[in-house]
Amino acid sequence: MRKLSEKAYLIFFILPLLVSCKIKSKDISAEDIKILNLKRGEVVLCGPPDKQFGSVAFAISCSKKASNDFNLAVALLHSFEYEEAEKAFAKVIREEPGCALAYWGVAMCNYHPLWAPPTQPELEKGVKAIEIARSLGGTERESGYIEAIAMFYDNWDKVDERTRRIKVEKAMEIMYKKYPDDKEAAVFYALALDAAADPTDKSFANQRKAGTILNAIYPDEPNHPGIVHYIIHTYDYPGLAEMALPAARKYASIAPASAHAQHMPSHIFTRLGLWDECIQSNLNSMSSARCYAESAGIKGYWDEEFHAIDYLLYAYLQKGDNTRAEEQWNYLKTIHEVYPANFKVVYAYAAIPSRYLLENKMWKDAAELEIRPVDFTWEKFPWQNAIIHFTRLLGSIHTDNQDSVGVELKKLKLIYDALVNEKDLYKANQVDIQIRSAEAWMLFRQGRKDKALIS
Repeated sequence: MRKLSEKAYLIFFILPLLVSCKIKSKDISAEDIKILNLKRGEVVLCGPPDKQFGSVAFAISCSKKASNDFNLAVALLHSFEYEEAEKAFAKVIREEPGCALAYWGVAMCNYHPLWAPPTQPELEKGVKAIEIARSLGGTERESGYIEAIAMFYDNWDKVDERTRRIKVEKAMEIMYKKYPDDKEAAVFYALALDAAADPTDKSFANQRKAGTILNAIYPDEPNHPGIVHYIIHTYDYPGLAEMALPAARKYASIAPASAHAQHMPSHIFTRLGLWDECIQSNLNSMSSARCYAESAGIKGYWDEEFHAIDYLLYAYLQKGDNTRAEEQWNYLKTIHEVYPANFKVVYAYAAIPSRYLLENKMWKDAAELEIRPVDFTWEKFPWQNAIIHFTRLLGSIHTDNQDSVGVELKKLKLIYDALVNEKDLYKANQVDIQIRSAEAWMLFRQGRKDKALIS
């Protein structure tokens, strides 16, 4: 593990051309900054010394020194290394508190689209960061960036999240059209399109538009971490994944210090059945995640390792390597403390044992699958919880335990109703698929094969 030196900033990150306009004159008090409760400290690195997070050149009207640090922060942001990115933006603020876009960066770190929704403290931090950024103003272009992300934070307690994401998308579209030579405007607009995409839209209109934008600028920015990363997210769907394969095979080498950059290509490898590449991708990600957890002083395990374990076990199962798959499940059983305890962690706790048992038709064990860890807040994650009940249900059907079938089917239907009431239609549809699949198996086991096939 290494700490990133100021010299490294200069060597490995492209310096932006500074615009001539200066920020508005306003003193930012120490108390204003203290209220933000910024993450601070040296940026943690777990990668080769010659190249860390890729090359970014984001023009800002702050000092040259601030620009170097700012470019690092944006590169981290593009690989979803949010905690480390906020540290880097905090460094800019500490050394140049009048740099408006540094506060935009803090707001972006707490927005994290395509990730878990922000918590209330994160939303409140974003609101405060935007307030300071607006008071500073910056250039017209910088104000455009600030106002775009402000669309997500303004009235967050009154307007639903999807509507706010769409507002960010529309604001970034204006930036993209107004500043056609600004590559970062194009990259962040593509990200906004993906974040605002309707998960039920099978035409993938937003994603196709984002992909067109990203592919147009990729040849001129081959080492930009955000471009290849967002191409992978954009095409991370059946029928589209093939278009992301070149980016998937490139991303890890662009940002080798990012555990997420090591893992993310495996989404495409999994879609395309490239199991050996998927396995190597996630072994690298796990190693990087362990290094990060140790270097950052995380108590327990880092959530990024869980995500990698899930994909790794699935790849081993598809290769018929039950020995290595079981090793991953047994490893999971030894883990009792994870940071942060988010949707990825809960999904892994549910999916890993379920995959192993169902793929191996271990019906009795599936029917008796226990929720682990028992002290986790499972009620906050109904979709992930449904995986456990679906596994038990299939196990009960195949072992003819009708009492358990009734109990587990009822629980799945209650989860479905709850998700519908929450207007989380994508996840509700996933649970509905589980219910229909189970009911089809019930009909099949009853000898009603024709009805089972059309259920």
